[in-house]
Amino acid sequence: MQKILRLALPVIMGLILTVNADELPKGKDLGQGITLKDIVKISDILANPDAWVGKKVLVEGQIVDVCKKRGCWMELASDQQYQTIKVKVKDGEIVFPLGARGKKALAEGTVEKIELDMEQTIKYLKHKAEEEGKEFDSKSVTEPLVFYRIKGTGARILQ
Repeated sequence: MQKILRLALPVIMGLILTVNADELPKGKDLGQGITLKDIVKISDILANPDAWVGKKVLVEGQIVDVCKKRGCWMELASDQQYQTIKVKVKDGEIVFPLGARGKKALAEGTVEKIELDMEQTIKYLKHKAEEEGKEFDSKSVTEPLVFYRIKGTGARILQ
């Protein structure tokens, strides 16, 4: 009997560890929740963003900012210093809580490329300045913006 247990124990432990390794951290699910299992590094997306456009991804990072008006976006810190990516949802579809700032989160969605013309760039930057309570000078805008973000479908705020 002991011989069987000695042989079976490593197999049982291996199965337990395999099951636990596949589990994502627990937390509060928002939107459609998390369906993907493999986390993509934010730095990998930002290193070659055009290669990720249109692809569904699961990212993880610390929440560094949240939309103060409607909770319609959150910004996640990358695994590389000074990099972030915004996760944007349709207003009211998901409401990212302001109190989530500083917590880790998983976010799932499709990478999208946003290309603005000059008029759209000025409007966008003016809106952003208003959100942050800052002054805005439209003459400071010299070229249209191009940026990448994740069109979110689900998120999990980790505990």
